[in-house]
Amino acid sequence: MDSTSISVLIPDANQRSALAVVRSLGRQPNLRVITCDSTPTALAGQSRYSNLYVQCPSSEYEPMHFVAWLTRFLESQPCQLVMPVTEVTSQLLLQFQESVPGLRLPFSPLSTVLQLANKSHLVTLAERSGVPVPHSQHYEGAHQVDVQAVSYPVVVKPALSRLFDGKQWQATTVRIAHTPDELTGIFQQNAYLNDHPFMLQAFIPGTGAGVFALFNRGEPVQFFAHQRLREKPPEGGVSVLSQSCQVPAGLQAHAQTLLQAVNWHGVAMVEFRIGEDGTPYLMEVNTRFWGSLQLAIDAGVDFPYQLLCAELGWPIPVAGHYRVGQRLRWLLGDLDSLYLVFKRSSGWPARLQRLAQFLTPRFRHQRHEVNRWRDPAPAWFELKQYLKALR
Repeated sequence: MDSTSISVLIPDANQRSALAVVRSLGRQPNLRVITCDSTPTALAGQSRYSNLYVQCPSSEYEPMHFVAWLTRFLESQPCQLVMPVTEVTSQLLLQFQESVPGLRLPFSPLSTVLQLANKSHLVTLAERSGVPVPHSQHYEGAHQVDVQAVSYPVVVKPALSRLFDGKQWQATTVRIAHTPDELTGIFQQNAYLNDHPFMLQAFIPGTGAGVFALFNRGEPVQFFAHQRLREKPPEGGVSVLSQSCQVPAGLQAHAQTLLQAVNWHGVAMVEFRIGEDGTPYLMEVNTRFWGSLQLAIDAGVDFPYQLLCAELGWPIPVAGHYRVGQRLRWLLGDLDSLYLVFKRSSGWPARLQRLAQFLTPRFRHQRHEVNRWRDPAPAWFELKQYLKALR
């Protein structure tokens, strides 16, 4: 099979990571990129590199309608690869892959995905593999917990970030409890903790770090790392300004150990928390593309095209070196972060410092995530959606 006959469907087209995938694959000659999402128009669908945009049911709120739609769509428009970028769409399609003719996904089987995505299973795998994890206690329901016997602060971590009952999805959240009363309140406010597995983990003071990887049927192909310079909210959240950096050797070794242990195929983000003593503790593994994917591409690591090549058996263009110090800025996210600093900061020096950082231009080795001169329509679309949300 050569590229002249390749069509790729990118669901989740309202995600910034989907836009990065579309811009990556759309630049390849003779490769047709189709995008879809549940809205009449979508961020990645506005890109000049999207050959066709199609509105579809929501994979999150109408999962079975989405599966039925995809079955019909692939019958009329065969695609050699479907490349979702969210956990919900990825896991949904893996569950129903056998019942959708012509559906090919660039992932490991669902059973393998859940070895990493299920945080309880991941902790067991990490302990068996010698990868440090916070002290963890496993429970099948809140009724098993003696809140007075727990050491605080403690992290309440559901085994799955999304629960699917065969008809719909339910989101779960990671929470921190500092007292028995707070833990009791978390159990009362989150009914899914009564009958779904979760862990109580020791809280690790420190900073976050991550390793991004591509594996081809159990073999490591590419690693990448970045630093978060600014986030939304400012105290920790989505990256709005990030910078590529060298992959820490110790983190790469731990990530490789975990991913090889399950014979991983596809991309993954392995997240750690670096304790105050320098120990890297495994937090979770995301078995999909990540939000700041465009940074890796700008630095010279084209993960979407590498993944396509790995899945289709083509030679993979491995980046032996990438540009360290390359920056990526999500402009509207950075504006939100600035607003939150002004809203929450207790003093003007911190506010003015953050304003100066926001306004100071950087002309070398920094690009905007959405705003691109050669592909301006997504930025206009995002701005209109942003202003509409302010009304």
